[in-house]
Amino acid sequence: MIGAVLTPAFAKLGSRVRDYAAVVFSFLAAAFASTLIPLLFNTPPPLFNSESFDWIPSLGVKMGVIVDPLSIIMANIVAWISFLIMVYSLKYMHGEPGLTRYWFFMNFFIGSMLLLVMADNLLLMFFGWEGVGICSYALIGFWYRDAKEDWLKCWVGEGDEAYPPSHAGMKAFIMTRVGDVCLLAAIFMVYAFAGTFSYSELLHTADYWAKALSSAGLLLPAAILFFMGPVGKSAQFPLHEWLPDAMAGPTSVSALIHAATMVKAGVYLVARVLPIFWFAYHIVGVAELSTFFTVVAWIGAFTAFLAATQAIVSTEIKKVLAYSTVSQIGYMFLALGAGGLLAHGLVEGLTAGMFHLMSHAAFKAALFLAAGAIIHAVESRFMYHMGGLRKYMPLTYLLMWLAALSLAGVPPFSGFWSKEAVLAISWEAGLLGPFILAIVTAALTVFYTIRMMGLTFHGEKSHRIIELEAKGHKIKEASPVMYIPYGILAVASLGIGVIGWWMEGALHQAFSTMVPYTTLHAMTAQAAVEVASPQFVTLPLAIAMLIIGGIPAYFMYISRKVDTSAILARSMILRALHTFLFKRWFINKVYYNAFVYPLMAAARGLYKWVELRGFERAISGFASSIVSFASKFRRLQTGFLNYNIIGILIGLLIIALMLLKLGGLW
Repeated sequence: MIGAVLTPAFAKLGSRVRDYAAVVFSFLAAAFASTLIPLLFNTPPPLFNSESFDWIPSLGVKMGVIVDPLSIIMANIVAWISFLIMVYSLKYMHGEPGLTRYWFFMNFFIGSMLLLVMADNLLLMFFGWEGVGICSYALIGFWYRDAKEDWLKCWVGEGDEAYPPSHAGMKAFIMTRVGDVCLLAAIFMVYAFAGTFSYSELLHTADYWAKALSSAGLLLPAAILFFMGPVGKSAQFPLHEWLPDAMAGPTSVSALIHAATMVKAGVYLVARVLPIFWFAYHIVGVAELSTFFTVVAWIGAFTAFLAATQAIVSTEIKKVLAYSTVSQIGYMFLALGAGGLLAHGLVEGLTAGMFHLMSHAAFKAALFLAAGAIIHAVESRFMYHMGGLRKYMPLTYLLMWLAALSLAGVPPFSGFWSKEAVLAISWEAGLLGPFILAIVTAALTVFYTIRMMGLTFHGEKSHRIIELEAKGHKIKEASPVMYIPYGILAVASLGIGVIGWWMEGALHQAFSTMVPYTTLHAMTAQAAVEVASPQFVTLPLAIAMLIIGGIPAYFMYISRKVDTSAILARSMILRALHTFLFKRWFINKVYYNAFVYPLMAAARGLYKWVELRGFERAISGFASSIVSFASKFRRLQTGFLNYNIIGILIGLLIIALMLLKLGGLW
């Protein structure tokens, strides 16, 4: 945040000073976050905090940071991936107008995200929560001039669902605010009964405030309202429509906000309060919270499936990745919801959800950054303007495949192990419907991943590439400043996968410290009597989905032995299904028809009848009356001396008569 505030001052010293200073401050944040890592290897009490101080004494509200495995891991994910993206931005954003504004909001976003993660209470967290929201709005709409010549660069969508950057930024801002209002309402509902915003105090007093809220019939509504905040911020159904259109922002913004950090804020917040709600459900015995955990799991699973079906038909490379982000975050919520339902599942749910968050942050940021390099090369966001790029960008091709295989869930890449952990806990929780949706989504993920890579790098080069070459534009590999960051992230995806078993065990051990000691032994005993490991079911199914999704995609988009256009041309049903998916299940259109267009029509009506025919006429009428009165009154002043003398005499006569009347002489 200090770096953000100083950005305009650095700009006075020169553009290079400004740019490199912004990167240095992001590096300092990452370096400071790293100093927390040794604490992971200690054995701290649950939710241990650093010192806090009075913030709002009249309400007994303190301000401080929370230091536990969840915040340590999340802070390092945020800080280090953000630093790599800032390095990438040096070249990707070079020469763009408004870079002072860009660096300000990028650093302020990182600071707000770290505040969100490290805050030790809900109220302080909400300041960071809103900070990332306003920065997201500003960065999505960075190219706010909405120039038509930037159609291929920074618009998003096609046809009647094509939107310029300013529209996309406002859409993101409004849709996430819907969730934020719900979250704020839930925070104050809990405070009204608990008398505190502190995470640790809410956990230790859950037997009091949870029962009180439940007796008032408000616990489940408060929990659902609380979840709506993460639903909006993490783009889950039904508040998911903003994220695909947020791709109108720079690719570095997409990698930072919509892959690695902000969209993970909702997952983090649910993970943060999961021990509290789990304790209230399983230890205090507030039964209605089972509905809350079930809703979290179902929303996650359905969103994962919904977004994956849209990704398989999208024509824009960044939009495919956006749908994929929505889908993979659904997996994380599924894991957290399933873990909350199980008496012994708190640690398993946190482990599966955060393991997938960690692996997804690495491979999805790598994919976005690589996509930005490709868009730079071909000067277009559409995959049908690409093709055959492996000959021109071999290094990007290799690195992007490393990240893509992790997204697809191919062993030994990180995505396989983390996704399998999610499937395992959803099966163990008995969530058959969400489990089936998650399994089908796994096959769809493999399909759209291979489709994206095939359309981008394989086949013949597009007519656009031929035209660019004819104009003297050379398609070439990205600058090292760009490919080194996504190279590090891509290799990290493989590295996390290679140590996947150890990584999962280490996370499990770390999150065990967050469980109250009084319940840890009972959970361990409960887990010991469980039936055979769910991996005997989930592992074969996960591998089967790789085959089911991968083989058709390979023949359609890599070897090109199957003509997808011919298949669509022969089947009216498939064409209708393609249209349904391409139009986003018509959910986006329903929202515009139900909310946007009626509100715009109402605004125009109010402007016409209230502003123009009401206030405007009233003000104009009042002004006209004053002018009319003035024009008539001014006739009393003729400018003739004789008339003026007569007027003076008449006035004096009237005054004399009045004085005589008052004196009783007349």
